[in-house]
Amino acid sequence: MNFFRIKKINFVLIMLPYILWILLFIVIPMLLIVYYSFTNPEHKFTLENILKTGKFYIVFLKSIWLSMISTVICFILGYPMAYFISKTDEKTQNITIIFLMIPTWMSFLLRTFAWMTILENNGLLNSFLNFLHLPKLYLINTTSAVIIGMVYNFLPYMIIPITTVLSKISKNLIEAAQDLGANKFQILLKIIFPLSLPGIISGVTMVFAPAVSTFVISKMLGGGSNLLIGDLIEMQFLGNFYNPYFGSAISLILIIIIFACLSIMNKFGNKGGKNIIV
Repeated sequence: MNFFRIKKINFVLIMLPYILWILLFIVIPMLLIVYYSFTNPEHKFTLENILKTGKFYIVFLKSIWLSMISTVICFILGYPMAYFISKTDEKTQNITIIFLMIPTWMSFLLRTFAWMTILENNGLLNSFLNFLHLPKLYLINTTSAVIIGMVYNFLPYMIIPITTVLSKISKNLIEAAQDLGANKFQILLKIIFPLSLPGIISGVTMVFAPAVSTFVISKMLGGGSNLLIGDLIEMQFLGNFYNPYFGSAISLILIIIIFACLSIMNKFGNKGGKNIIV
């Protein structure tokens, strides 16, 4: 009994820092968001903040739509890249991943500002098109510019988890499928893709969640005509319309939306991972 009691105490001591971290940086902030969402400046219970978010349903729908488009583009670009990286040796994989992550080590604001320089009407892109005697592309302050910024900033977070999962797929499975007469397309569709679903779900999560809540990209690349949820929240806490109660309500709705979308994706991922048929 003493041995198990000591072991239990040691386990609690090991977990204590993690428990404190979760309480301080996850549980307590979440409770504060919920509290402010359902109270007014007089600290009385109210549903006004939650109901008021309904007036901005267009902003919510636009944010979700642009985030979904960006996530799909990241998947279309990221999955083939992840597949080819996973086929290389371990040293090449590590070097490639480092090169993918190097831009993320720089300031998010600086990277977005760089895209402003590229996409503005007299920027690098249009200067290059002018050199080739091609028509200009007016992308800055448009929805397309916001999507480009999202894809650029979040693409590595799609590639890395998919690469990790693909590199762990046993070659024996692929060889067995080939022995059974499966061609490359069948192997990709019925073995590699289903087994890579955990990585896809992780990648989609890591792209969709920050994309739907971003505000720097939409403000700098989209101009004032592309107001997203992140911009709306920022205005409540840092703008002239300081209202932490309404800002918390928007944040709470955003958290619910993200969790709902991720739950749906996880269900599809769990179903898809079980159906591996050659």
